[in-house]
Amino acid sequence: MHESTIFYPMFVLASWTGLVLLLVPLVRILSARRGEIVADDFKFGESSTVPPRVSVPNRNYMNLLEAPMLFYVVCLALYVTAGVSVLAVSCAWVYVSLRLVHSIIHLTYNGVLHRLTVFGLSNAVLIALWVIMAVHVASITGA
Repeated sequence: MHESTIFYPMFVLASWTGLVLLLVPLVRILSARRGEIVADDFKFGESSTVPPRVSVPNRNYMNLLEAPMLFYVVCLALYVTAGVSVLAVSCAWVYVSLRLVHSIIHLTYNGVLHRLTVFGLSNAVLIALWVIMAVHVASITGA
């Protein structure tokens, strides 16, 4: 397997994050046109008057910039240290799939328990990726 295959799940998650980012102004503009929000509702973040269907895409976007940063870092670290393996790439794809499912739940029916379950599973896979990285580093440093 070529080391660069670790980039494909990264590309997918980054693309999804970009799509959700585009959703944020779209939802806000549509809501403003309906007279549900005004510009000052966002002067200091989001005011309490912003409807949930308008604030959820922004919250989902922020969520895609939090724990996934650790995903990008571990993938890059695996690439740089020649630690990419079938297991690592498989875990990366599982992580990205779970994050996509998490976003879809969040952006559609927003079932908290479903979302929490998927979020927890994605974090477990992210931890597994870091364990894979730690084992790899230990193997190349003789620790």
